[in-house]
Amino acid sequence: MRMRPCALILLSVGFLACTSKPSTSKSNPDETSDFQDAEQGAEDSRGPWVAPPPSIVADPPRLVAFADVHGDLSATRNVLKLAGLIDDDDVWSGGRTVVVQTGDQLDRGDDERAILDLFESLSEQAWAAGGAFYPLLGNHETMNVGLDFRYVTDGGWADFADVEYDPSDSQLLGYPEEQRGRVAAFRPGGPYAMLLSGHNLTMMVGDTVFVHGGILPVHARAGLQRINEDVQAWIRGESSEPNQWTHSDSSPVWNRGYSSGTGTSDCATLIETLEILGASRMVVGHTVQDAANPACDGQVWRLDVGMAAHYGGSPAAMQIEDGTVSLLQ
Repeated sequence: MRMRPCALILLSVGFLACTSKPSTSKSNPDETSDFQDAEQGAEDSRGPWVAPPPSIVADPPRLVAFADVHGDLSATRNVLKLAGLIDDDDVWSGGRTVVVQTGDQLDRGDDERAILDLFESLSEQAWAAGGAFYPLLGNHETMNVGLDFRYVTDGGWADFADVEYDPSDSQLLGYPEEQRGRVAAFRPGGPYAMLLSGHNLTMMVGDTVFVHGGILPVHARAGLQRINEDVQAWIRGESSEPNQWTHSDSSPVWNRGYSSGTGTSDCATLIETLEILGASRMVVGHTVQDAANPACDGQVWRLDVGMAAHYGGSPAAMQIEDGTVSLLQ
């Protein structure tokens, strides 16, 4: 695959071992996708794209990940082009590549709706080409569903102002008129909440676990599938918020133990988690780094580089291809 010039930091897997429409259709969460026989235009052999995807999928020929984009469409396009995933018209060019975006599409920027809609389009395009595109839920997605809008920009309110709602809705009447469209869009069961309910909070691709903040042993024992199902049911408006997965400081979307001040005890916790899951490494976002980097002897990779305009960073991604982990930045 042709890729734009970038700096590659190569580390072998052997080293690592030392250490605009919402979609509401559902797939079997027990099913594991197999990319070995996927080819260009392979939608017919795998069936149509459905959401949410499985919590565990097989190792693809090429795996790419990137982290927080926070409402910045330009930064989003830049990182997608850096990894050779789209052309100048936002058309998928990644072939059989599988992509995981580790959450935080929302807040701090004005382009959130365009990003969500782009990601839905890329999910369908990638699947039709024999690849996959999996945006995950971060703490800013769960905050919006939980009606915590403290990081919404003025443009972010305006972006969803045209979302239809019942003007007599008592819940919405508690908000200023200019905010009601966004509240209606993201509250449980709302149209953009339903779109988010088609995303996983965490997933495992091959032997790599992806999550916004960090999976702990207690989460791993509960199982990735249960975490995803609990969160998705809440987002659809079918149950109360599962705070242990979405709200506490130690939840998978808020935990910073693997991304900030990571010490020996955090690495020991990580190793225990990976052993429970049968995984080799974890990939996280959530905490801005000076550059994408590994910790705990390469068993966790921190990809939040503050690429959105709010932070002023540069795009970065990671890939696993032919047994080699690379950083693209």
